[in-house]
Amino acid sequence: MSIFVDETTKVVYQGLTGSQGRFYGLLNREYGTQVVAGTNPKKAGTDVEGIPIYATVADAVEATGATVSCIFIPAPGVRGAVIEAAEGGVGFIVCITEGVPAHDEAWFFNKLRRDFPNVRLLGPNCPGVISPGKANIGITAGHIAKAPVPGEAAVGIVSRSGTLTYQALYELKLNDIGVSTCVGIGGDPVPGTSFIDCLEAFEADPDTRAVMMIGEIGGSAEEEAAEFIASKMTKPVVSYIAGVTAPPGKKMGHAGAIVSGGKGTAQAKMDALRDAGAKVGLNPTEAGQVMVEVVRSLA
Repeated sequence: MSIFVDETTKVVYQGLTGSQGRFYGLLNREYGTQVVAGTNPKKAGTDVEGIPIYATVADAVEATGATVSCIFIPAPGVRGAVIEAAEGGVGFIVCITEGVPAHDEAWFFNKLRRDFPNVRLLGPNCPGVISPGKANIGITAGHIAKAPVPGEAAVGIVSRSGTLTYQALYELKLNDIGVSTCVGIGGDPVPGTSFIDCLEAFEADPDTRAVMMIGEIGGSAEEEAAEFIASKMTKPVVSYIAGVTAPPGKKMGHAGAIVSGGKGTAQAKMDALRDAGAKVGLNPTEAGQVMVEVVRSLA
């Protein structure tokens, strides 16, 4: 199995007629994802290489039965695009766009929680989600991910970092380990989906036997995840935390990656995860090798 998306998932791309939306929408379709529609109110009635364009998400959902929206809208339009998707009837919104203002993120995070509690948002500023061999929604390169093999232990991945997500996928592929689903939650201050959301889903997925969690400095999400791991997870977790050498008070790459007042340091997060029973690698390659050992022990 997988979490969030599979081969039956139908996706509408908000921004399919733009350069980035078109590039990745067609790449995702080539991977095997059911890309059934795009939206652009000025280009409704046209198509992008056979993918029909509708004026709104609601129109696309009514015509195609899409259940997921992927957003490639420029940052100023993301707030409206997220709400349009929720009002349009999809149950899962994947927002790739970076640079979304934090106050917009906070606004639609709370709007969704209050008015659309059954709608899940992934992102913004994330690589998306891939269930290898089934569906790829976003900007992850499909060829670096190994699909799970029936009867063999599969690993779930959740990460705040896009590039480290890719490395984790490739490290596992090089060691012939399949991945059930890989979720990039993004590194912004207000992510729509948390580590705990993904850990809970992986824990419930019978085909995911172990989880790799990639965090980074800033915020308290990793410490909160450690508490969940200690109290709720029965499956082994391997983790890597980026930013060991980051100076306090300086934003590093992601908008959420800032150490403030001694909180959110890599060391504090690693200590919390170790105390919770997770195995912690000191670099991405070491974390991959630890996961190889964990998977072998599950065989």
